[in-house]
Amino acid sequence: MYLLTVILPLTSFLICALFGRFLGSIGCILLTTSNMFFSVLCTFFIFYEVNFCGSVCTIPFFYDWINIDGFRLFFEFRFDALTASMLLIINFISFLVHMYSASYMEHDPHQSRFMSYLSLFTFFMLVLVTSGNFVQLFIGWEGVGLASYLLINFWYSRLQANKSGLKAIIVNRFGDLGLFIAIAAIFDVFHSLEFSVVFSLTPLVSSEVYNFFGFEINKISFICFFLMLAAIGKSAQLGLHIWLPDAMEGPTPVSALIHAATMVTAGVFLLLRTSHLLEYSPSVLTYITIMGALTAFFAATAGLLQNDLKRVIAYSTCSQLGYMFFCCGISNYSASMFHLVNHAFFKALLFLSAGAIIHALNDEQDMRKMGGLYKILPFTYVMVFIGSLALMGFPFLTGFYSKDVILELTRTRFSFSSGFAYWLGAYSAFCTAFYSLRLISMTFLMRPNGFKKHYENLHEAPLLMGLPLAILAIFSIFFGYIFKDLFIGLGTPLWGNALYIKDRKSTRLNSSH
Repeated sequence: MYLLTVILPLTSFLICALFGRFLGSIGCILLTTSNMFFSVLCTFFIFYEVNFCGSVCTIPFFYDWINIDGFRLFFEFRFDALTASMLLIINFISFLVHMYSASYMEHDPHQSRFMSYLSLFTFFMLVLVTSGNFVQLFIGWEGVGLASYLLINFWYSRLQANKSGLKAIIVNRFGDLGLFIAIAAIFDVFHSLEFSVVFSLTPLVSSEVYNFFGFEINKISFICFFLMLAAIGKSAQLGLHIWLPDAMEGPTPVSALIHAATMVTAGVFLLLRTSHLLEYSPSVLTYITIMGALTAFFAATAGLLQNDLKRVIAYSTCSQLGYMFFCCGISNYSASMFHLVNHAFFKALLFLSAGAIIHALNDEQDMRKMGGLYKILPFTYVMVFIGSLALMGFPFLTGFYSKDVILELTRTRFSFSSGFAYWLGAYSAFCTAFYSLRLISMTFLMRPNGFKKHYENLHEAPLLMGLPLAILAIFSIFFGYIFKDLFIGLGTPLWGNALYIKDRKSTRLNSSH
């Protein structure tokens, strides 16, 4: 059951890639979507057993994957609360995107190739989040970069799609280099790459230093700095964010899959997974806090002036990732993870709703050429309205229960970096509300500004596109309220050893004695 959720997407990709010409578009759609459906069923079982029953599971393959001069490494899958929560959003949203793509891409002659790429992307993301060591995590990390290039550059005959795909994979090289250096340093310090060994030995080596030309650098801080660089590249933080808005050149289901639940959250997941290391490097945590706050502020202000429907939502994603980053920087990892899960639902809703609008308007994405759509597309209008309210943090919707908590927790930390993050986060929240209302107004409420022929052919989303929107809308309304006590409730036993927060107060007391 546990391994099945990882194997099914790989099976879909291999069969569609090798025999897609014989199966045809319909056969590939049925195969990939049904396999994702069964993978989602397995995920619900895993989520219940791990998160509700507290049954953490590790599945090693009992043979030497790497055995070099006494160094042995097994290929193992680790299912703890962090992994189970990530599996929920990855598989569930990937299944909805597969269903949505069956209708959205129905006129594309290469639909079978597209469906195989979606399954490949999902497989590599599952490898990343279920990995039990850093080498396996690196394989998934590189795999999602490759799959994202294939998806962004799916329409390879378009020059702009070529440029956007290359920009995404080249900019992410900087982050990948950071992860590679961090893994090399971890092996040098711990002589192991397994999470359980590295995290257990971290307190014992926390005072060791590297000596570079007379300068002493703490080994844990050195590792954490390059882990932070890797996360900045993959999660599109300020400086390495430039690939994210241009990734809109891919089909809209790609935008939903990459920006909502999977690739861009890989950087945040890396910080959460390595919290045992980050807690022994307060300086790097400060950098993470400042970087996240600046990203949230910059992306929110950039979103104010965008006219492309999908780019507004893309900058919104960048801003929300900044919230997750600075929440990790103040050591509130559970709140960051809760916002990651909540954000996945309402951001996928917004992207897929944007796809329904673009599909109805004959591929028009400029909001200045829209308007007056609320009478013609009432269902899509309601979906965008719900997603936007959840994104703004409107009371009692999903986004409210995590976004509001992040700002509260940041305000209660009395340090320069947390105060800096709080004020920029609060202003970013105002900007988020502004550009969300601007999007609704320009797209649905203002007088029509588009071409007459586009309005004459307007149609509501078909069933296979509308059903995923309705499901995501339900989660965007109720998920935060139902699961807030499980994820961030006082004394919740959910996270166990998956997340670690160092008791700095007791450490200071012990050092003073």
